[in-house]
Amino acid sequence: MRHLSGSSAAHTAAERLERLPVSGYHRLIFIIIAGAFFFDSIDLGMMTFVLGSLKAEFALTTAQAGLLASASFVGMAVGAALSGLLADKFGRKPVFQVSMVIWGVASYLCSTAADAETLTLYRVILGFGMGMEFPVAQALLSEFIPARQRGRYIALMDGFWPLGFITAGLISYYFLSIASWRTVFVVLAIPALFLLVVRRFVPESPRWLEHAGRHDEAERVLAAVESKVQASLGVRELPRPVAVPPVQQSGRRGFASLWSPEHRSSTIMIWGLWFFALLGFYGLTTWLGALLQQAGFAVTKSVLYTVLISLGGIPGFLCAAWLVEKWGRKPTCIAALVGGACGVFLYGQVAANVGSETPLILSGLLMQFFLFGMWAVLYTYTPELYSTGTRATGSGFASAIGRVGSLLGPYLVGVVLPAWGQGGVFTVGAGCFFAAALMVYLLGVETRGKSLEEIAHSHDGAGRPMGVAMGREATEAAR
Repeated sequence: MRHLSGSSAAHTAAERLERLPVSGYHRLIFIIIAGAFFFDSIDLGMMTFVLGSLKAEFALTTAQAGLLASASFVGMAVGAALSGLLADKFGRKPVFQVSMVIWGVASYLCSTAADAETLTLYRVILGFGMGMEFPVAQALLSEFIPARQRGRYIALMDGFWPLGFITAGLISYYFLSIASWRTVFVVLAIPALFLLVVRRFVPESPRWLEHAGRHDEAERVLAAVESKVQASLGVRELPRPVAVPPVQQSGRRGFASLWSPEHRSSTIMIWGLWFFALLGFYGLTTWLGALLQQAGFAVTKSVLYTVLISLGGIPGFLCAAWLVEKWGRKPTCIAALVGGACGVFLYGQVAANVGSETPLILSGLLMQFFLFGMWAVLYTYTPELYSTGTRATGSGFASAIGRVGSLLGPYLVGVVLPAWGQGGVFTVGAGCFFAAALMVYLLGVETRGKSLEEIAHSHDGAGRPMGVAMGREATEAAR
């Protein structure tokens, strides 16, 4: 039962995908990709809750604990950069699947580590798998969802990160009370079996297949997607394909394509955004549990409080998911970063002078509201700035630069803490978020409501959006 309005074969993958109404099939793809993202996020957030136990068992100094906490980000930086290049060359789906195998095996290996050095090595491998997965998930989902709903769905996918973080805390709270951190890592290896669901239900991106010249495969995937959308909606005809401007690709490929005229300005902006945002975020959140323990809270109580303040991230990402379509990517991103900076500074002042637990939790909820909202915009915005042949590479290297910030953050906290105390640590973190907001304000462009091809098509030879000025003028023009 496949009746299309007009000859669909005469249209590009973008034109056929953009005209599709969002259906139950789109939501199925979203749930599967977001589910894999969720399981990966549990692993990523776990160090926040077990770092105090690891520090005690291996008798680590604060600087050594910071290095251990940073280890996974070394692997993430390499994995993110490599996966982007591989996904643009060999496809989104195979790289996505390989990433899940790597982090599943590495999580189990972490449970077997006999000393801090071995655990550090396994955390690097685990980070490599996680780093591979995140940017490919961004690119894959963004290429399936039509422009009018794309921002909301990608932002909601990122909402699985705070849910994963909270789940990591609940798992830690339970297993640290009856077993040890080793059991936690064994449990976290099990979700890698979700790979089987990805293999069964998630197709390769038709946009990428077409870009790679694999037109027969692209046609088969498109025909299957259209049929499933029709079946999901219960209709006999789909809307006519929409007109999408063709994208003139530069002759550059791989990493060099990020610095082509059409992408240069976006690359500078998004690299600065990812670096400063992740430097601040992971520098602080990786240490949250350990800092509470240092302030005198018991291990399980510090874990419980960290989970409680993380609940603020749920309304945070839901609010961001609404605002990216209602207000736009750029203003929502700036608001989340500035709000996060203010929330971080306030939490730091409260944490440095703990007299009552209520102000600590309330300021923590406010901080996480903005920080997890920031993540929702970050994952929405990044893949939209690049064309199909560069999208995974652009997302991957942006994530890799961010992981350099993630790597430096926990170690920086370990160094700053003895000298400046908790108030100083959170003040430095607030400065990072202000710096990220400034990058977006000066160089950011608006992508709301445009197809991926329209965004790529709208850049002039200087790498800036046509008709859009820098700074304040860019924001006003986007509105």
